[in-house]
Amino acid sequence: MEAEFKGKFAVVLPAGGLGKRMGGSVPKQLMLLGGKPVYQYSLETFLAMEEIAEVVMAVPSDWKSHFEDDLKVLQNKNLNKLKIVEGGAERWQSVKNGVSALTSAAEYVLVHDVARPFISETIVRELCKTLVEKGACLVAKPAVDTVKIAEDGLVKSTVDRRTVWLAQTPQAARIDLLKELYGRIEKEPLQFTPTDEASILEYFQVPVYIVKGESRNDKLTTPEDFEIFSKRV
Repeated sequence: MEAEFKGKFAVVLPAGGLGKRMGGSVPKQLMLLGGKPVYQYSLETFLAMEEIAEVVMAVPSDWKSHFEDDLKVLQNKNLNKLKIVEGGAERWQSVKNGVSALTSAAEYVLVHDVARPFISETIVRELCKTLVEKGACLVAKPAVDTVKIAEDGLVKSTVDRRTVWLAQTPQAARIDLLKELYGRIEKEPLQFTPTDEASILEYFQVPVYIVKGESRNDKLTTPEDFEIFSKRV
């Protein structure tokens, strides 16, 4: 698959959030996990893959120079694939900045949260295969718990969990498609704040397919998560 898909894909890593739920003064993507910053785990995974032509990381504007200095000491022969840009006010705007900065001949883009440090190459390759064969897609986990709809602490209904999937990343689409949709949003702003790429694609009625994810690809969000993730390194 590497030879067939070599250089067909680009990656955007939105790292613009400040991780307020984690607490502290340092963005969670820069906190040390197993001796190195959280963001470097997924970055190194994508840099090592021949399918990936380029990686753009969107970071907080106040921390851009910190990331640049941090990467100077990273011993990685594939760092020439990487470009760093400033993120936006919202996650989707950081992704937009990243997509706009792509310069390779790649046809498709994968968007991955650096707060999911343990994404596997196996899942990435399955996502790439699905993307080429079917179109836009995302990684997601099937729900295992019973899902309740509630309001003001009162249960209103129960959802059939067989239809419920918990969205993860990467989420992926053709680069030209995302650029087209961002252009449409500029002309007619959305009336909601997208929390992921799939919600934008869904809004514009683009079919989005699922690639089954795993718990190892969960998101690092709270200090408690940090303790759990430290055992996975």
